[in-house]
Amino acid sequence: METWQAILLGILEGLTEFIPVSSTGHVLLAGHFLGVHSPGRAFEVLIQLGAILAILAVYFGRLCATAKAIPHSPQARSFVLSVLIAFLPAAIAGAALHGFIKGVLFETPALICIMLILGGFVLLAVDRLAVTPHYTEAMEFPPALALKIGLFQTLAMIPGVSRSGATIVGGLLLGADKRAAAEFSFFLAIPTMAGAFAFDLYKNWPTLDVSNATPIVIGFVTAFLAALVVVRVLLEFVSRHGYAPFGWWRIIVGAAGLAALQLGH
Repeated sequence: METWQAILLGILEGLTEFIPVSSTGHVLLAGHFLGVHSPGRAFEVLIQLGAILAILAVYFGRLCATAKAIPHSPQARSFVLSVLIAFLPAAIAGAALHGFIKGVLFETPALICIMLILGGFVLLAVDRLAVTPHYTEAMEFPPALALKIGLFQTLAMIPGVSRSGATIVGGLLLGADKRAAAEFSFFLAIPTMAGAFAFDLYKNWPTLDVSNATPIVIGFVTAFLAALVVVRVLLEFVSRHGYAPFGWWRIIVGAAGLAALQLGH
């Protein structure tokens, strides 16, 4: 992998990780058309740690305050429990289906394009629903609601669905407002992506060497910087404009990808 390719894919990962357009789908499609294929798809997963650190950097104060409050605050304990409960379904499904996901789904660009398009129409439909929100604060989601959102997150095992897209749509359908759904998706990303990173590092450790570690580091840094920008502006954007722009983007990218794949044949 060339340095410029690692930079480009890292930026793409950071820009798309926390918006409902499927960062994995974008990175895999870009890698396919650039002719990039990392051993065991380690690059595509491991650079996500940069995006995780962006969340930690932006929410460092709130997360530290919550951690300190756990011994004496029922609300803090409920929040941590909710995030962990929401994380479990994807953790179990990801571990059980890891080989199939990486060996089959990650290697099917047409499937990614189709899921981008279908997910785009879902976002457009959900964004237009006239639902009265019952939950307006992400840190106050009850565990039962969090579990249901976690079940939605398992759909993101299919590349092109989007982890953030699945959790945000789940939150919206279950009564969260647009800002709270996006923010809970941020918090849920921390254990989910950290778990995926650790599991993939373990699985791919024998195949990693200095030659493929360098692009991972480059992609990691650029993903962190790009994600930092997105996390700081996304909540305000969705509060004003909703999720329709992301739905249209998914449809355009998915259709363009299918067209390019057909031309390639």
